[in-house]
Amino acid sequence: MKLTHPFIDLLQALACMARDTVSNSLIHSTAAERSRPLGHAGSDVIFAIDQEVEKELVRILEAQGERHGGILLIAEGIGENERSVYPSGRKESDCQWRMLVDPIDGTRGIMMDKRSAWFIAGVAPNRGEETCLQDIECAILAELPNSRAGVADTFMAVRGQGVAGVRKNILTSDPDIEIEAGPFDGATIRGGFAQISRFFPCGREETAALEDALWARLFPDAAEGEVLGYEDQYICTGGQWVELLTGRDRFCADLRPLLFDSKLFAGKRRGLTCHPYDMAGLLVLEEAGVILTDVKGDPLNAPFDTLTECSWMGYANQKIRDEVEPVLRNLLVEQGWL
Repeated sequence: MKLTHPFIDLLQALACMARDTVSNSLIHSTAAERSRPLGHAGSDVIFAIDQEVEKELVRILEAQGERHGGILLIAEGIGENERSVYPSGRKESDCQWRMLVDPIDGTRGIMMDKRSAWFIAGVAPNRGEETCLQDIECAILAELPNSRAGVADTFMAVRGQGVAGVRKNILTSDPDIEIEAGPFDGATIRGGFAQISRFFPCGREETAALEDALWARLFPDAAEGEVLGYEDQYICTGGQWVELLTGRDRFCADLRPLLFDSKLFAGKRRGLTCHPYDMAGLLVLEEAGVILTDVKGDPLNAPFDTLTECSWMGYANQKIRDEVEPVLRNLLVEQGWL
């Protein structure tokens, strides 16, 4: 599928840079070197491998910013208050575009060479502080594979034009292969992958209890020993979303902020949560037909920033949503999350 937008080439170039930089780091540095904490920026820890990609990101945007009418970048660890303008010296208000980026979503997995991370970016017209995820016109989710992988997938979307997927053979010079993106089209999560995120300490007990109750309430007729479903705690939003995008997962929710804000969690230490820059690839899923909502059931949205704490629910299709959402919402009330 051929997509058209002024930022197609730039987002692809940034994704290619991130993939090559991560690959080089995996080859030429140790896990200890890659995972060295350099400090906190905004909502999370910045590791050494993050900084390598961030430096290259800044270099490319400085060279390309003028031709795009000025770009205000919002990304964790880059610039004052995690905002920077390209070309440098231009005023934020004079930039035609805002770009929200997570250079490596899934740092903790890739720095240990465990599982693919993802480069995520979304571009929207600069509407000032009112700019939000639903303003994104062009977005990308690009795989940053581990050192044992042979291919890397990239998914791009332009609003109203659908999704284009490409698989690159990173071991040979073979041409890229077009791949289709599409969520699971069945009517139930029974027998498939579906989960609520609980990949960090803090809130695991409450989240596991909610998930067990969800399966029990949905399928009270389950036979003894039946495996109703499976979970995949992919430690990054981009990874979770690609699993929904490609039909491998049927339902996923990240409710950490909801739990931490609830009376159920009063007096306990809050953990790390999802933020808007983790969700910059939202357009890709929406264009593919995945349903993403907030905890109220409204279309998922958030401001262009790195700090807002976000909960979300993702359904492969409307049939899955009809099955899961009413039961889950009732349980959230019964168990004290809402």
